Amino acid sequence: MSTKFTRISVAVAAAIGVSTSAFALDPQSVRLTDGVTFTPTLKFEQRYDDNIHATKKNTKSSWVTVVEPTFTVGLDSAKSAYQLQYRLSSQNYQSSKDSSHIDHHLTAGAGFEFNSRNRLVLNAGYHKLEDTASDNAFAFKDPKNDKWNTKNVGGVYTFGAKTARTQVDFGVNYEELRYDNSQRLASGERVNKDLERDATSGKITGYYAIAPKTKLLLEGRYTDYDYKSNDLRDSENKALLAGITWEATAKTTGTVKIGREKKDYKKSFYSDQTTNMWEAGIDWSPVTYSTFSLKTRRGFDEGSDYSEFDGVNNIDYVNNSIKTVDSSLGWKHYWMDRLYSEAQYRRIDRKYQNVDRDDKIDQYGLGVTYEARRWLDVGVGYTHRENDSDLARESYKRNIYALTFNVSL
Repeated sequence: MSTKFTRISVAVAAAIGVSTSAFALDPQSVRLTDGVTFTPTLKFEQRYDDNIHATKKNTKSSWVTVVEPTFTVGLDSAKSAYQLQYRLSSQNYQSSKDSSHIDHHLTAGAGFEFNSRNRLVLNAGYHKLEDTASDNAFAFKDPKNDKWNTKNVGGVYTFGAKTARTQVDFGVNYEELRYDNSQRLASGERVNKDLERDATSGKITGYYAIAPKTKLLLEGRYTDYDYKSNDLRDSENKALLAGITWEATAKTTGTVKIGREKKDYKKSFYSDQTTNMWEAGIDWSPVTYSTFSLKTRRGFDEGSDYSEFDGVNNIDYVNNSIKTVDSSLGWKHYWMDRLYSEAQYRRIDRKYQNVDRDDKIDQYGLGVTYEARRWLDVGVGYTHRENDSDLARESYKRNIYALTFNVSL
């Protein structure tokens, strides 16, 4: 039995971070009991990374072997859907054994369609991660991986029939971020301790249909950041956006939101900040076998671990937030029925608040995938990433070459 998605199961998959396009393999599911399916997939990748720590000096390169199995259990019925997924990503660095690690991703979701006007999607997740690139890499003769874990639980309740002129989404989410690094900075503090936080957020979005497939929207957001070791960084983010969303209109599908965002600090050590904000995602398919995708956003991100120490006042000035503009343009084109290429360019401008640092990151990539069988995709790709930073030691260039196999039943 092939993988099958109903409308509510697609919403559940999106809520836990599973894209239905990931099933280009058309994986076969194993039927466990009535309505319950088990779907395994496997990704194998061999890549070469010429700067695994993303550093300007003393760069280190390595071949990397990635083995990534994914196991998904799903239950789908007419009015509800449930999904539990576990993904393990084993990354073995042949020239840097200390960089080798295993990431774990456990996610769950549930969706309910109580009647035509009331729907609910729930999600939860646990992620245990490591990364070879770190702002702290310069501080250690032998850089160690950044290690952290996140836990989240949330949901979205929707009121309003799909065919009605108006609908309203009510969303909530709670997330914890904790670091597992054991090494310490020159100050004696554990690396990344000051980044640990809890975040509680809420969002209300109202939609008003102006055409069968086009809706205007108004959205309000609120996020409370509670830092565990540095309450000077505790803050509230508030945003108001207006926009439009449409489906399959004139060969395009997309959403555009524009508004303002404000960050209010609970203590007066940092100045409150405001910025223009936008989010947009547009897909344009001039022909059925070719799609251009534009994504862009501007807003505040939480600060990183870079800091400057003031020896006169004995204060460690940590950057409290980052004003980010992140834009990407992609092109996917099928040259034959089972052969396609993907090209992407991405530009990220990151203005660090409260410290003198401005990063301009350029990334471009090209990949070719051959859908050899229903159960097998073979791909080759190249990615270049370059950071031009005001902070000289944070500038770097990085190239990654990859050969990938995606396999299913």
